Amino acid sequence: MTTAFQSLDLRMDPRSLVSISDAEYGLYEAGGKKGLAVLAETGSDALRGFEGECSEHKGRTLLLGPLGPRNAAAMRALLAWLQPRPWGMRTSAGLGDRLGLATPGHVRAMRAAGGSIGPVFAQQSMREMLRTGRTPQQVMDDATWGVFQEGWREGVGADADHLKTAADIDTCMAAGFTFFTIDPGEYVDPAAETADLAELRERAGRLPADAQPRASGLLGRSIDVEGRTLHFDEPALLKAAVKYGRAVEHVAEMSRHLARAATGRLCELEVSVDETEQPTSPVEHVYIANELRRLGVEWVSLAPRFIGRFEKGVDYIGDLAAFEADLAVHAAIARQFGPYKLSLHSGSDKFSIYPAAMRQSRGLVHLKTAGTSYLEALRTIAVIEPDFFREIYAFARERYETDQASYHVSAQLGHAPLPFSVADAPGLLNQFDAREILHVTFGSVLTAPSPAGGLRFSDRLRELLRVHADLYAGNLEAHFLRHLKPFTSNGVR
Repeated sequence: MTTAFQSLDLRMDPRSLVSISDAEYGLYEAGGKKGLAVLAETGSDALRGFEGECSEHKGRTLLLGPLGPRNAAAMRALLAWLQPRPWGMRTSAGLGDRLGLATPGHVRAMRAAGGSIGPVFAQQSMREMLRTGRTPQQVMDDATWGVFQEGWREGVGADADHLKTAADIDTCMAAGFTFFTIDPGEYVDPAAETADLAELRERAGRLPADAQPRASGLLGRSIDVEGRTLHFDEPALLKAAVKYGRAVEHVAEMSRHLARAATGRLCELEVSVDETEQPTSPVEHVYIANELRRLGVEWVSLAPRFIGRFEKGVDYIGDLAAFEADLAVHAAIARQFGPYKLSLHSGSDKFSIYPAAMRQSRGLVHLKTAGTSYLEALRTIAVIEPDFFREIYAFARERYETDQASYHVSAQLGHAPLPFSVADAPGLLNQFDAREILHVTFGSVLTAPSPAGGLRFSDRLRELLRVHADLYAGNLEAHFLRHLKPFTSNGVR
């Protein structure tokens, strides 16, 4: 590509170069840091909205600016392919990034996978942002720069994950997110699972009027779902209503708030009830879908709690045949009561179930990953500075008993190798217990204070990953190609 930047002494990234009318845009590198370069005719409107230092070059103005929020917003306003969009019923995948450096690797994996998967490059939960000290705007901007760097023009999504309050919606809406995952987990009543009929009746009587079981219109009905008959006798309906009634009402309230906050913008809503101990039964799934529809909620995907264990950073734990049979019923319900997509939360590294998920959902599926990109960052560090990696692992072991409290994991310290007992540092990422320990302690590692006379873990991590950006991107590409390939055929648009 011939570019006017070639006449200047700038080290430009050719993948990022864009020419629009009389202006050119791209990323440059100087002193080990990246920045935005804009070259336009002097006095051109193309320079408006950008910040940086300007210099004159033969009738043209060169602006060199930081990769900050103002310039990110200006680039999104300029380039339609940087603007987050909804993916609708298209097979899609969320590619979470806890460090803000993973998007280039995610883009390369998406390109290598091919197919028609809709990528969601900006994705992080409010819980993760709190634990990493990031804001929704930083998550959005980091993804923007990664997409721009790699020259990805096939569209992007942005998932504000596991939102619990209206304020969460407002903050993420202001940052430009278009996909809002509502988490009503604290409103789910797990006691319904073991309550007898008398207790279910008593608990149901305390539900709000609009969540009363009879309001659902399901009592006494038998519903055929693609040849499977689901019965709503009194015990089954009471259990579903007591367990999920308040949760559905909360989702409806959040949906109404989202509609007001969107003010005409195209947005999508996902419902997540996966973070509970008990699986979501088919009858309960029908109840949730029926009630969401009755209350006027429009949703694009739903994450039930499937059978088996979806632990962080490791493959599915459970009977694969039983999982596929369970998922087949949930997928049939999603087709009949939607259609909407099934969402696989804690979906990273669940390689054994991906073919079944794609097969049974017929492409109506959303894969959600988060911490596995952080683990690939640690794998990169283990290769280039194994002793530093062992420091992180030793610290993670100290934090594990505290940090595991909010996760469904089964790793045990006693089963995990000691930090300096294994010669192969990257190999620790393949050991079950060590992998989960590293996964769930990310917040503690990334917010740990500086040791005496040294850099914080997070600062050292990011600096090393920037210096070895291609190695990190290559590790991500290889790892995510395994995630994405099973979802590239038979996608539903």
